[in-house]
Amino acid sequence: MEKEPKGDDGGDLKLLGLTVSPFVIRVRMVLQMKAVSYRYIEQDLFIKSDLLVTSNPVHKKVPVLIHGGRPVCESSAIMEYVDEVWAASTTGASILPADPYERATARFWAAYADSKLLPAWVGIMWAATEEERTEKVDETLAAIGRLEEAFGECSNGKAFFAGDSVGYLDLVLGSQLLWFGVLRKMFGVVVIDDDAGSKTPLLASWAKQFVETDMAKEVVPDVDTAVEYLKKLQAHRPGSTVTQLLS
Repeated sequence: MEKEPKGDDGGDLKLLGLTVSPFVIRVRMVLQMKAVSYRYIEQDLFIKSDLLVTSNPVHKKVPVLIHGGRPVCESSAIMEYVDEVWAASTTGASILPADPYERATARFWAAYADSKLLPAWVGIMWAATEEERTEKVDETLAAIGRLEEAFGECSNGKAFFAGDSVGYLDLVLGSQLLWFGVLRKMFGVVVIDDDAGSKTPLLASWAKQFVETDMAKEVVPDVDTAVEYLKKLQAHRPGSTVTQLLS
């Protein structure tokens, strides 16, 4: 699958990805924000292409951004690369704060979302027993609770972690929202609760606004697409890993 989004000419730019991967989604949203044109090439992670293997020989994972024939690997590195290379794009604003402390804080919580929250909710999907699943649900809710607190500290009462507009941390956590929908649909697990008495009212409001952004509407697939991918992965479970689910 290849896609050429609208936007300014990004030159010889290709993105190797997986539609449902949160790591790929966040990169595509940055490219969308910067109005950069690129060729998107969907990868089959069960039969990895020669292009993927040669472009990322160390990890053989997506996303990989190939710019002028040179590969950039790992979503965080790609996001910052795009932010710097296309700093003077039509959207202009950086995804990272100008203030060094705020920039470090955004990176810290983004790393927390990927190192603590993401493995917890992936664990819900692969739990072998109900006891194990309950443990992973508890870990997920504990991590999202910490991010609820972080939102209060980072947003200064505004719509997004970065303030009035989407930034680095918004993209990292926002790229996981698709899979929260999968957890609700397949396992009845609610990660961000928007009901009365919610423990995550700030994130509930944030999530509603995030999914309505143009970039999210353009890039994020529907929940059923992710559900079908998970079912495919489950069918290959004897040889599957968490890595195959995401990258």
